[in-house]
Amino acid sequence: METESEPYVRLASLRQLHHVVAQLNTARSLADTLQTVADGVVEGLGFEIAAVHLVRAEGELVVAAVAGSAAAEAMMAGRSGSRTAWERRLSMGQQWGVLHFVPYTEGWVLDDDEVPEWHAPSPVRDTPDAWHPMDRLFAPLYASDGELLGVLSVDRPRNGRRPGAWGCEALQMYASQAAIAISNARLRSNMQRALVRLEREQQALRASEESFRQAFEYAPSGMAVAEMGGDQHGRLLRINDALCRLLGRPAAAMRRYSFSDLVHPEDIRTLLRTSAEGGRAELRLARRDGSYVWVSLRNSVVADTADGPRYLLTHVEDIEERKRHELQLAHRASHDQLTGLPNSAELRARLGSRLCARPDRPAVQSSVLPGAGPSGYVEGGPGQPYGQGGGFWDLDGLGAIPGAGTEPGTGRPAAGTRQAPAPYATAVAPGGPPGSPGAGGFGGFGGSGADGGADPYHVHAVPPKGDGPGEKGLAVLFCDLDGFKSINDRYGHHCGDGVLIAVARRLEAGVRDEDTVARLGGDEFVVLADGLGPAEAQDLAVRLRNAIIPPIQIDGRTVRVGASFGIGWAGCGMTAEEVLQSADQRMYVEKRSRSKGQRRAG
Repeated sequence: METESEPYVRLASLRQLHHVVAQLNTARSLADTLQTVADGVVEGLGFEIAAVHLVRAEGELVVAAVAGSAAAEAMMAGRSGSRTAWERRLSMGQQWGVLHFVPYTEGWVLDDDEVPEWHAPSPVRDTPDAWHPMDRLFAPLYASDGELLGVLSVDRPRNGRRPGAWGCEALQMYASQAAIAISNARLRSNMQRALVRLEREQQALRASEESFRQAFEYAPSGMAVAEMGGDQHGRLLRINDALCRLLGRPAAAMRRYSFSDLVHPEDIRTLLRTSAEGGRAELRLARRDGSYVWVSLRNSVVADTADGPRYLLTHVEDIEERKRHELQLAHRASHDQLTGLPNSAELRARLGSRLCARPDRPAVQSSVLPGAGPSGYVEGGPGQPYGQGGGFWDLDGLGAIPGAGTEPGTGRPAAGTRQAPAPYATAVAPGGPPGSPGAGGFGGFGGSGADGGADPYHVHAVPPKGDGPGEKGLAVLFCDLDGFKSINDRYGHHCGDGVLIAVARRLEAGVRDEDTVARLGGDEFVVLADGLGPAEAQDLAVRLRNAIIPPIQIDGRTVRVGASFGIGWAGCGMTAEEVLQSADQRMYVEKRSRSKGQRRAG
């Protein structure tokens, strides 16, 4: 390139330029490409030294490759200069196309900046186009979008002269091709790094999937993966062996179901709420043999960042033993330890659940009092004596026990008179104003809970007002054993306990399945029987008494006990304590009406 001018270029120079440009595309890595760029300047463009300054991510330009001088490479390679210093250089001197030439007459101000550079000592010529050792020539390397990739600096032309038109054109063309090669190399490098990173991520993902598979398959408790959304929402996709063993179903069969197909009907709402919200719940799942097992479900929604929730991961833990223990504890708390019958607290809870609380009691028009007379009804109103029994209605709606007298001239119950139990004082005559107490019996009152709000599903408990076919109510039979204390004192508590157990079994055998037999304590029992009329309640009491009086065999001894029954009626507006008290009082009246011999004989 020593004698070429623009109209006349030697073919050898073109071949040499083509060769070095072709070499740019043979490098395999970015580092190789940068070194090839520097080497091409020395080999094909007639300069003795070349350096490639590459722009880093943080903005500085580092010397990435040096060619033509080992000393220059040792001094410059790896060193960097600031972006500001380079922008200053590229704004000085003369602009030859895209090239920037800074003559020594202007470049002396750059001697002390931090940009690494090399100037080999050489003789200074006095010709106008002579290359001075302190001259500087830079070829910026731009990407296709105008981004600055780096700067190619060249020094010491072999002919000792500043490059002419052909030399500048060749360097510009070479810089353009070098920028393309560097861009491609950087792209390949980024792709290679991305592929390596992707491969590592895939390896990590495969390892994670394998860990999950092993944890899923070999987990000691049940696990399942179900679909979320779509037509197959809730369908089981994967089931581990522990869940299959728990439910006694093979995995192939389980994949035809969802948990909603297996859950107990009473727990379906709990399951649906838990599936939609995640979290945990305790419910029952069906086994293959038709039985149910208590489990704890813990749901986790497996979400995709783009598509949202996709799967439901469910952990199923067998809590049958814990539930059985809880039920046993609850049973012990609500049942008598000796007889297994509901205890006093459970009896009051069951009785209270049938009664609604009302703030006021209606005025008494008439009330059923067993034994009050042939008709079974008390004549007159509050404060008035009734019929042959000489009984009395108290002003607060409580009546006297039939047969009790009144104090002369006062109309008040005589001293020692026990007032009639509340159930017999709460009946209401039909025919009151609509919605008022007494309108349609008890129909004017709504059931109320603890907060006083009406319960639209509450069925009022109403004591029967007669013995007609439609007069039914909730009968409360209070039973007290006769002669039990003598057995306890004579034969000991072990024998007494045996008698109580035998009586409990006989009472249970004598009632319907829906009736309740409870032990209050000691030798007192209570039977709740709903839907009975007065005559039916009396018949039930007789049957139960007859079932209790046959001899009982305890440890080779034969003992007998009798029983006294009092019949009360539960009605809304009363408390459970009032109902039990009324039945208890009726029982004592019945007990005193018989002699000791009759009581022991039943």
